[in-house]
Amino acid sequence: MAQLGSRRTRTLTLSVGLALTASLGFLPTGAASAAPVDAQPSAAVSTDGPKLSYVVNTRAHHGTVKRVKKAIAEAGGTVVAAYAKIGVIVVHSQNPDFAETIRRVKGVDSAGATRTNPIVPQATTDTGAEQPLTAAQAEAAAAEATAGQDPMEPLQWDLPAIKADQAHRISLGSSKVTVGVIDTGVDDTHPDLAPNFDRGASASCVSGAPDTSDGAWRPKTGESDHGTHVAGTVAAAKNGVGVTGVAPGVKVAGIKVANPDGFFYTESIVCGFVWAAENGIEVTNNSYYTDPWMFNCKDDLDQGALVEAVARASRYAERRGTVNVASAGNSAFDLAAPTIEDTTSPNDTTAVDRTIDPRQCLDIPAMLPGVVTVSATGAKGLKSSYSNYGKGMIDVAAPGGDSTIYQKPEAPATSGLILSTLPGGKYGYKAGTSMASPHVAGVAALIKSKHPYASAAAVKALLAVEADATACGAPYDINGDGKIDAVCEGGKKNNGFYGAGVVNALNAVRW
Repeated sequence: MAQLGSRRTRTLTLSVGLALTASLGFLPTGAASAAPVDAQPSAAVSTDGPKLSYVVNTRAHHGTVKRVKKAIAEAGGTVVAAYAKIGVIVVHSQNPDFAETIRRVKGVDSAGATRTNPIVPQATTDTGAEQPLTAAQAEAAAAEATAGQDPMEPLQWDLPAIKADQAHRISLGSSKVTVGVIDTGVDDTHPDLAPNFDRGASASCVSGAPDTSDGAWRPKTGESDHGTHVAGTVAAAKNGVGVTGVAPGVKVAGIKVANPDGFFYTESIVCGFVWAAENGIEVTNNSYYTDPWMFNCKDDLDQGALVEAVARASRYAERRGTVNVASAGNSAFDLAAPTIEDTTSPNDTTAVDRTIDPRQCLDIPAMLPGVVTVSATGAKGLKSSYSNYGKGMIDVAAPGGDSTIYQKPEAPATSGLILSTLPGGKYGYKAGTSMASPHVAGVAALIKSKHPYASAAAVKALLAVEADATACGAPYDINGDGKIDAVCEGGKKNNGFYGAGVVNALNAVRW
């Protein structure tokens, strides 16, 4: 069995011809506002505890932020980045009482540790295997390619599933539109990504502050290939090489937020959204959940602060015109159910079993207001076996792939997974809501290309209006064992499996 791409990305990798694995692994204007600020802790403050990272949420006012930064220093904290426009400060501290102390400071709305594991130098880990495309498969695909198709496009059943192949005859999208891939990093040297890569809008946010040094946005050797795969689905160039993206004429930027061990921590996510907002990025793709909690409960002092910080950052990006698209998750959860069993959180130390209420405990960013939440479909157009769902929780659906046992594509495609780019000029297959979300980000980029002055709200409305309404259909028994595997609630134009429907790229370029 192939393992997952990285710990918390929304990717499922499958062994050839077999069922899904059970484990889940979902990943310079702003530079001035995020400049590190040195601060010396008070001598009376304990600094012998584990070094942790925190977010401190204040009123979004420079004067308030300045006063709180002084209090942070007195409480034994060091400011890593201060995002004054949204009132979020990223802090490191070894004071065991830091969060409790800083919460009592006037002007602080909330504060919480972003992790349960101390900050230590991370070891680069093997992030698991994908299904690489073999030379023989590539040659066979090229033989099937018709005029105007890239060599591997016949294997991309996902493009006709959303009518992207037809859309490309009208428009490939505008090079004035950029999609930011907030993820594990993007290999911009890949021949299918290099023509469309936007270096000026790319950065690493792993530390919580933007790093724009050359190549900071790339995955290092041994790190996850997840972000590169996502980027290819969005905007692999239509250049006679490899595969074709949903919007092969738009730009793609890499915003690296996953650390070497594959964790997507809050400070990195906040930095990613603010970077996108302040660097002209029209669409972001978010195929991950924010570690270490699969669901962050707002009544918990730490987790509630994390929800608030990411919500502020995503709202800021949306106010600046950015459409934020996110994957729904791979646990086959009904996100509209009254309770959900979360057995994997926190994932950076020892997980505990807990029953959560999804109305109060949010998967972020997917369950935040304003974010476009995407479920996954397979080659037969049905909800993918692993995809989360829930009436009122899913906005739209898109191809994410599924086991060929459950949903086998029509020839010449041979795999029920999604084919896209991998680092080092390679190609391979992955499945997950991670793969569904960039299809939607690509369609959003086509809409923005067609309507360059449309607001984020207008683009989101068009995504829903232009989608192909998809009814719940027959009772959902994906493996045919006679047992209902999930219950779809709602009508054809709004239900828990497909939301407003499967996105439609052709409508995006002609409406």
